[in-house]
Amino acid sequence: MSKPKRYLITSALPYANGPIHIGHLAGVYVPADIYVRYLRSKGEDVIFIGGSDEHGVPITIKARKEGVKPQDIVDKYHAIIKKSFEDFGISFDIYSRTTSAIHHKTASDFFRKLYDNNRFIEKTSEQYYDEEAHQFLADRYITGICPHCGNENAYGDQCEKCGSTLSPMELKNPRSAISGNTPALRETSHWYLPLNEYEDFFKEWILQNHKEWKHNVYGQCKSWIDLGLQPRAVSRDLGWGVPVPVEGAQGKVLYVWFDAPIGYISNTIELLPDRWEKYWKDEETKLVHFIGKDNIVFHCIVFPAMLKAHGEYILPDNVPANEFLNLEGDKLSTSRNWAVWLHEYIEEFEDKQDVLRYVLCANAPETKDNDFTWKDFQTRNNSELVAVLGNFVNRALVLTAKYFDNKVPPINKTTDCDNEIIGQISEIKYNIEESIETYRFREALKETMNLARLGNKYLADTEPWKLAKTDMERVSTILAVSLQICANLTIAIEPFMPFTAQKLLKMLNASQYKWSSFGKIDLLKTGNNLGKAELLFDKIEDDVITRQIQKLEATKKSNAVDNCKPNVLKPNITFDDFAKTDIRTGTVTDCRKVPKSDKLLQFTINDGTGQRTILSGIAQYYPSPETLIGTQVCFVANFEPRKILGIMSEGMILSAEDTDGKLVLIQPSRKVQNGTAIG
Repeated sequence: MSKPKRYLITSALPYANGPIHIGHLAGVYVPADIYVRYLRSKGEDVIFIGGSDEHGVPITIKARKEGVKPQDIVDKYHAIIKKSFEDFGISFDIYSRTTSAIHHKTASDFFRKLYDNNRFIEKTSEQYYDEEAHQFLADRYITGICPHCGNENAYGDQCEKCGSTLSPMELKNPRSAISGNTPALRETSHWYLPLNEYEDFFKEWILQNHKEWKHNVYGQCKSWIDLGLQPRAVSRDLGWGVPVPVEGAQGKVLYVWFDAPIGYISNTIELLPDRWEKYWKDEETKLVHFIGKDNIVFHCIVFPAMLKAHGEYILPDNVPANEFLNLEGDKLSTSRNWAVWLHEYIEEFEDKQDVLRYVLCANAPETKDNDFTWKDFQTRNNSELVAVLGNFVNRALVLTAKYFDNKVPPINKTTDCDNEIIGQISEIKYNIEESIETYRFREALKETMNLARLGNKYLADTEPWKLAKTDMERVSTILAVSLQICANLTIAIEPFMPFTAQKLLKMLNASQYKWSSFGKIDLLKTGNNLGKAELLFDKIEDDVITRQIQKLEATKKSNAVDNCKPNVLKPNITFDDFAKTDIRTGTVTDCRKVPKSDKLLQFTINDGTGQRTILSGIAQYYPSPETLIGTQVCFVANFEPRKILGIMSEGMILSAEDTDGKLVLIQPSRKVQNGTAIG
């Protein structure tokens, strides 16, 4: 694609059943905002589309639990989420929602176009139905025993214990989450998007034409395409969502995965009712989706298939998805309250939005999952923002106030040292541009900080405070060059730390510059008055960080207490029921991570009669699986063998959850003979 005439930037629609946390900000919204602010600074025609995803089963579940309507839930959290984005400077051109009238019409029209053009197939299947509640049950409304790990509270779409993807029919002893009854199977009809018909298209469009996409994105797409794409339902039986606009489809709504991405289109229509088509239907527009890795398939395969089936829309040029951010070594979890919530951060760290933006970008999970810790947050603030960026700006301004009455001094004759510094500004500009335009924001931020480091080194090497005794003409040049670096810094840091950029501009008594001015050394005019010098950043003390760590520890203890409450005991069983379970001991002869899985370990176990392979979803708790070789474990020997990721698993290894929420292997207190039965 030649240089685009315009840019259309979208970011994943956050789900409006709770507030947002640092994982959302790091994975999606800070990178998207950096990219958009950079494009705006360059004078590009760009719009930034955001909004809340407000349909789907989790909304109805939360509403049922709280005894309110689904609309009450989404109204509450849409407002919280929108304000959090505003507080952190995420500069959407529009932040709307999928419950809007415009969205309902847009999604209905989109479906109807595909329906009228015979782009769907209709299939009848048996699905679980709650006869007491008089409704079909969505996957999340069905719970039962996981066929892989035995978790008795697995959902119909996923077991949150072992991470396995499930279908309701795979659950043992299924029950309705609404009434608690055993559901019945009833026939129901739905429409499906035949993704299999687009396989050849995706092999060319992605696998051949988009090899420049990030490895994690390209790899996940290739895996899906290589396994063979399957038809995907676009409707479901539910009372909350966009009604299916077909006669006889009462009680059916568009599946949330189908309706949500259309929100990008409907929000653009709401923003630009007379010009929206230029951004969605003109080949000279560059469309970029910013998402997390859990949304790769939807934005690279499913949504493009929808757009392709429609026939009038452009396809995304890039989908720079990030991996996940963990918190203090543990997976972020809304249900366990294991998170740093943005609306709480803004109350506890007033005027420190940019500190969090900086830390999340510097530690962004661009190529692998990464970890946020409060100690690292403190270190980066104190050692980088305060000691490098803040220190340089403060020294330049304070020395100017002292020696030149707070006015910009002239640049007199420059030395080789000065010219080298000036030349490096342009080099840094080029490096930042190259990094941002290839979606390497962490690297771009590092280059930005190199500009501040350059200024610090320049002052340290030239020592103008010593020269002031003998050569004020030289001091004038040094401080003038330093102030011009400060002015260039306002351009460089604005995409990353917009609040800090405005604060620095005020201290320089200057207006915001365009990107084209980056690299010039006449941004501040000689003789201009500067504003009052202030500290750009404050040091964060140990007691502040200690409070945050204690807050997380309290959450962990609360979760442990909840897990130990008597009401989590399972129903009584008979001895005959227990006798059916064959639990034995075995020695681990080999243990390794399963390729393409973050959760699974592959155990080879000597069970007393030979070797057997068992997969277990405990990889995150045993980062060095080879250390388990030679240890004894307990396992269920008569679990029905099941193929997972192409590997046949012949049992289930027993583990327990400790008070920290981590899984630990159940092991004999002393070595016993392999194959010894437990009971």
